[in-house]
Amino acid sequence: MVRITETLIRQRAEHNNCEIFSLEEISLHQQEIERIEHVDKWCRDLKIVYFQNNLIPKIENVGRLKNLEYLNLALNNIERIENLDGCEFLKKLDLTVNFVGELTSVESLKHNVHLHELFLVGNPCCEFDGYRKFVIATLPQLKSLDGKEITRSEQIQALQDYPVVQQRVVEQQQAYILKRAKEKHALQKNLEEKENNKLDHGQNRENKQSNSNGEDDKDQKNVDEDEMNRKFWEEPTQYTPESRLEVHRHIEKIRKFKDKDKNWNKQKPRRTLITSEGRVLNVNEPKHMDTSLLDIDIQPTYVRVMVKGKVFQLVLPEEVKPDSSSAKRSQTTGHLLVTMLKTQEMVKAKPKSTSRTRSATSTKLHPHVTRTVQDSEKLEVDPSKHLSIDLSNIVTERKSVAQGPLKFHQQKVQERNSADFQDNPEVPPLMD
Repeated sequence: MVRITETLIRQRAEHNNCEIFSLEEISLHQQEIERIEHVDKWCRDLKIVYFQNNLIPKIENVGRLKNLEYLNLALNNIERIENLDGCEFLKKLDLTVNFVGELTSVESLKHNVHLHELFLVGNPCCEFDGYRKFVIATLPQLKSLDGKEITRSEQIQALQDYPVVQQRVVEQQQAYILKRAKEKHALQKNLEEKENNKLDHGQNRENKQSNSNGEDDKDQKNVDEDEMNRKFWEEPTQYTPESRLEVHRHIEKIRKFKDKDKNWNKQKPRRTLITSEGRVLNVNEPKHMDTSLLDIDIQPTYVRVMVKGKVFQLVLPEEVKPDSSSAKRSQTTGHLLVTMLKTQEMVKAKPKSTSRTRSATSTKLHPHVTRTVQDSEKLEVDPSKHLSIDLSNIVTERKSVAQGPLKFHQQKVQERNSADFQDNPEVPPLMD
């Protein structure tokens, strides 16, 4: 049974920032609700309420909603109209496809003077002879019935025929009430027979379980459930509030059975931490760690961390001292630090860094030439090509350049190679 809770109402009040005290409209349709409750206390300002397609058998706990203007109770199990006197501003009431058979219960809506629209289509009372005239004459404030406008002439005619129509409606209503009583008795008897059959079937199944293994029992159980489900839907039944509720119970039972079977198939086998040969395995199950739920076990050859029943186990390459170990967890990153001392720990001096030179003699070099190879290799030069040092080109010849507004480049006088040439310093040089 689904109950109306504060959490459910707040979830349906997202358009109102999840505030329920000032809520004016709420939709609680298709929630499998079986009783109206709490809304008249928690949501006093409601104007529009949707309760369609539930399992509500009775109109109740809405009389304090004075501001209520529209109430939708279509597709429920309601059999009579009642408890709406306090809804002073009710303008529209929808009871489509219910089980209202007491047509005289519409007289309870006389005090709802603002009621202009009423929907009763799909109810047993709609099959009564004189149904429409009776409702129009009983509720003169109506302007529309079952989506059809009420004309002035139709209203006058209904008032004129009211005494005869009323007597006829009462007779049909009494016949319907007697019929419903017989249906309830037959349904109750049928339900008791089904319960007895279930007990006998369950006893037989228990006897079979004692003579079969687990797999056979599971297969037999699945076959029985499928057979029961097939018989349930093939069995003819009348459309009543009880049958509608029975269908809902059956669907819910099948759903729980499937969920249980699904969860059973999802069960993981038990983890193996240590093999039968005594070999410890590496295991990592936890995903989200909570410090308060951490249980750390340090052994000489492995370390184990338990988090909500899940195991993280790590095999150590060397033996450690459990008594000298410690565990810490960072409050910012959440990292877990486990410090363990080795049983055979040796303190070694740190080697000093020394620069060593390596000497090597190349077979390709001159037999009298040797070189020293240090950490960084240097380019080797073939000494057979350069046995002596050339100092002729150490200093390059510079050209004399005169600097000033104009740049003059002194040209080199071409030497005379003739044997009879004599240089006279008094003779100025030739200019081009």
